[in-house]
Amino acid sequence: MQILTSYNDVPDALTGTAVALGNFDGVHIGHQAVIGAAKEIADKAGTPAAVLSFAPHPRRFFRPDDAYFELTPGASKARPIAELGVGALFSIPFDAHLAGMPARDFVETVLVGGLQVSHIIAGYDFVFGKGRQGNLALLEKMGNKHGFGTTVVEAVHPEDPALPPVSSTAIRNHLRAGRIAAAARLLGRPWEIEGTVMTGDQRGRQIGFPTANVDPGDYVNPALGVYACWVAESEGAGTEWRKGVVNIGRRPTFNGEGVTVEAHLFDFEGDLYGKLMRVVLAGYIRPEMKFDGIDAIRAQIEKDGAAARTILDRTAPGDIDPAGDSE
Repeated sequence: MQILTSYNDVPDALTGTAVALGNFDGVHIGHQAVIGAAKEIADKAGTPAAVLSFAPHPRRFFRPDDAYFELTPGASKARPIAELGVGALFSIPFDAHLAGMPARDFVETVLVGGLQVSHIIAGYDFVFGKGRQGNLALLEKMGNKHGFGTTVVEAVHPEDPALPPVSSTAIRNHLRAGRIAAAARLLGRPWEIEGTVMTGDQRGRQIGFPTANVDPGDYVNPALGVYACWVAESEGAGTEWRKGVVNIGRRPTFNGEGVTVEAHLFDFEGDLYGKLMRVVLAGYIRPEMKFDGIDAIRAQIEKDGAAARTILDRTAPGDIDPAGDSE
């Protein structure tokens, strides 16, 4: 999959695309329905299929103090999109120019003039343009004028149609409550954090359980505590998944500040510093705790490790563990 960061100078091979349009934070099962519809329309028409999204997320531009809310910030969004089989991702910078662009100008400048789209596919609740004044009715009207088709994908409901439709907000709420299996069912896959392994304070190594201190970046904070996890490098040929246990928290025993992601890989010895790693949450074990001393920490880590192995022995890296939620 090609990743482009501009709607200008689009390669000839990517003009006339059927484009799935949206923010797609999380690339959850509702987003997958939109992208899948674009792929189906493109295949029938013999045209390329692409996704048009924005970076950073518009909310980060308008409300920069709202930290830690994205499910798939930055480049981590590209992998699940690529797995859906589209040919290109247009990840357009969301800046003051784009934020101030009226909806009609967005259609004429970005979609028609830049991408030269043949078809636009969007979710039922998509809005766009300055002041969020553009809606699907406007998109259809301008499609009739400029010669591109428009398809609206209706809401996707989890299992029970009586439940609210799938949304990134619902997934964030599940994660913050420790309901990672519920979040995974809406995502269509287990949720993960991707980040670079940083040099920490070596405290885990000192107590006999070395950890990879993964930079959590701008990811939404899930419920603080301990999880069973699968860990793998993000780069390189092939993906070798390793079992582990990860603490996501503030380390209250050591008066830690700020949220850290510290993964202990079972039966592993090696240097991970500076490497980009994926940490997939497989099951929630317990909330964050404060201990009286090092011996109490060691004893609890042994218990956490045993609990994590039990969870990981019954799952694979892409599995959704039905018992993976907090109590």
